[in-house]
Amino acid sequence: MLVVFLTVFIDLIGFGIVVPLVPMFSRHYGASGWMIGVIIASFSAMQFIFSPIWGRLSDRHGRRPILLISTAGAACSYVLFAIGSGFENHSLALGALLVSRIFAGACGGNITVAQAYIADITPPENRSKRMGLIGMAFGLGFIFGPAISGIALKFGGSTAPGWAAAALCAANFLLAYFILAESLKPNSGQANSRPHFAQWKHTLGQPKIGLLILIFFLATFAFTCFESTLPLLVTDSFNLGIALPPGTEAGSFQITNDPIKHAVDSDVAKQAGTVVSLFVFCGLIGALIQGGTIGWAVKKLGEPKLIAVSLLFTAAALTLLPFVKGDGPLKWAAVLHGSDWPWIKMLLALALLSIGSSLTRAPVFGMLSNLTPANEQGATIGVAQSAGALARIAGPIFAASLYVHIPLLPYVVCGGVSLVAALLAAVRLGAK
Repeated sequence: MLVVFLTVFIDLIGFGIVVPLVPMFSRHYGASGWMIGVIIASFSAMQFIFSPIWGRLSDRHGRRPILLISTAGAACSYVLFAIGSGFENHSLALGALLVSRIFAGACGGNITVAQAYIADITPPENRSKRMGLIGMAFGLGFIFGPAISGIALKFGGSTAPGWAAAALCAANFLLAYFILAESLKPNSGQANSRPHFAQWKHTLGQPKIGLLILIFFLATFAFTCFESTLPLLVTDSFNLGIALPPGTEAGSFQITNDPIKHAVDSDVAKQAGTVVSLFVFCGLIGALIQGGTIGWAVKKLGEPKLIAVSLLFTAAALTLLPFVKGDGPLKWAAVLHGSDWPWIKMLLALALLSIGSSLTRAPVFGMLSNLTPANEQGATIGVAQSAGALARIAGPIFAASLYVHIPLLPYVVCGGVSLVAALLAAVRLGAK
């Protein structure tokens, strides 16, 4: 378990190093808003296609070789990202960034196979708790990754984050190669080999498994809407001339010795600092919940009820966020100026959102694993991850489009989506 946890954790650190830079670098190299969206969405689009494929291959050939291949592929994608970040020709740079994200998504089988690995080595009654460790690795990776990215940018220039992520993935490959044993048991049997969409039909055709994957899709869709609009909210608060909380001064986030320095003025640095601070806050809560509370919560409530309760938390938080200031849609941004109490209310709403979203993933995948034969763990989890990738493509496009016209709509609509998912879990999964 320690080696699997470290494998996912290091992989997510590499992911967290690069992902915050993709929009910034793309804009610097002259990408339109549509092109920036394409570059960001390309990773999830490739995961949507390839996650079930990696899962099926791990069912047939073992977890270890697929983990090694995907880790090596991730390292190569970050090398390409580093090289592209240093190009002076804007077209070449954008092309390299796009190809690097496509390749990274295509090779992104680590999470799917790691969850199948955990299912192989864990008794059914403990799987939800162990799946929570994957979520904890997510949270910690998104805390340490951006921090390492900022340090690398400051001291090594624009190519340094890509090289740092590549080096971490190379170390991850060596760790898995020398320490990680195969988990797939010889008596598990061979999974049926199905074409890509036939596997989807087979998996979704099983009523309870199909329902769990639908719930995971809806939960992911709602949360990615929040992720994609939070930077817009922060930007709007700056456009209104609203002050920042302590600790987000421009000097803390300046990029030095970097060819894109001229594109980062003090306001942008402040905005980046605020966004990073809020995401780190959410990541810390998520890591704590998934690392220490999942096992207790599953024993106390059971998976179906825990899924329903977690989605109710998410629905409440998303619906409250635009109104926590209490004087109109999205006026919560003004908490950055004036008394501390409105600021605290906004952080409490984010904390509730983090708790709700953190309590959903582990029991969903724990139930999926328990409902799936041993020789199809990778395929089923791969389809679920692919559905999550589809949500991460559709969610940001949906939320950003609504936000431009009526800023509160993404939050209210996605609060409703989470509520629908909670009702599905309560009624159809057996939550009482």
